[in-house]
Amino acid sequence: MPDLSHGTPDDAAAVNALRSSVMRLSRRLKHQRVDESLSPTEMSVLGTLSLCGSATPGELARKEHVQPPSMTRIVALLEAKGLVRLEPHPDDRRQKVVSPTERAETMLDESRRKRNAWLAALAEGLDEDEWARLRAAAPVLEKLAHL
Repeated sequence: MPDLSHGTPDDAAAVNALRSSVMRLSRRLKHQRVDESLSPTEMSVLGTLSLCGSATPGELARKEHVQPPSMTRIVALLEAKGLVRLEPHPDDRRQKVVSPTERAETMLDESRRKRNAWLAALAEGLDEDEWARLRAAAPVLEKLAHL
């Protein structure tokens, strides 16, 4: 594995360009929301529940890299909006399990379709070689996102 902390100037430039472009693209994708009343954090929590399944607020806090009291507030807001339901934990009565509602799943599906369509429209501006390189880079970016 390369040690980029002491890499060449080209490596440093590549890391800088990657950071900048990923952040810019992420910000632009965040604006392609179906429901503007939800914060990006609320959308992220719903996405995590959709992908990973039901979880306790503590598990969600770890996955989302927020403090447990913050997650408790986020879950309460999502519950008030009818987007999650809280159920007793099967093994620990002191805990609750958070699950997305059908309404949340429908909203997430719509949001994914809208964002995918927006990104596909952008990709139409790429030539065949650029599109091939982007397809090849997608698994690497996915890996970075989950390290």
